[in-house]
Amino acid sequence: MNTDKLTVLCVGATGSVGRHVVEEALRRGHAVRALVRSRARAAGLPAQAQIVVGELTQPDTLAQAVAGVDAIVFTHGSNGGKADTRAIDYGGVRNILFALGGRKVHIALMTAIGVTDRASAYNRRTEAHDWKRRSERLVRASGNAYTIVRPGWFDYNNVDQHRLVMLQGDKRHAGTPDDGAVARRQIAEVLVASLTLDEARNKTFELVAETGPAPTDLAPLLRAVTADSADFDRAPDGVGDAANMPLDQEPAQVLADLKLFRAPGVEPAPKPNGGEA
Repeated sequence: MNTDKLTVLCVGATGSVGRHVVEEALRRGHAVRALVRSRARAAGLPAQAQIVVGELTQPDTLAQAVAGVDAIVFTHGSNGGKADTRAIDYGGVRNILFALGGRKVHIALMTAIGVTDRASAYNRRTEAHDWKRRSERLVRASGNAYTIVRPGWFDYNNVDQHRLVMLQGDKRHAGTPDDGAVARRQIAEVLVASLTLDEARNKTFELVAETGPAPTDLAPLLRAVTADSADFDRAPDGVGDAANMPLDQEPAQVLADLKLFRAPGVEPAPKPNGGEA
């Protein structure tokens, strides 16, 4: 375990999970930088957090946010249609990576349980799953150490459901709390803990809570999770995920982004024929 204190950038710091991330990172002794769209939106964040104003959709506003950070926790997300999910859920990750300029940090990215379900009415309407999944792929391809957490439904857990369970393969596609639920505070605890636990390195998992007490040590749970493949072209997704979004059928801009952020020495995926989707 790495016990160093980090400078952590929280992206989505004013959201319902992000506020818990800020508090948890401070509790663990890290220096916290909160990225916000305006200082007014930072009302209620702990005074110890450094507030930095920037806009996720505008890469040229993000240099101050990423300067000198050791780790980044993403809990941002949009509530809009296809354009917003592309610009924010995916574009926010893309623009932060761009602002880093190739400097390596540890990334904890929150997406969602069911992210590989492309056929649902929700995904057909918003493309949120597809763009979140593409953000996962950018992180995996970037060469940064990472942990990708796909939580169940926020705070739908019962009062006696705090025993964390980490699943892989994204098999639960009901699109309801039947897929699993977990407390926002526990999501934040896992995201922040992953930054300093070697057992969390380069792993992707769904996070739900079942009946029982909260764990006192996350390392054994994370140790049991299988790391993602190092062969991105063969397996660009998490362990056991459905192979239902082929790289060679991705939008041209997505492939260009993957090529831009690829870790040195790793060949990019071939660019498909045809234009951008």
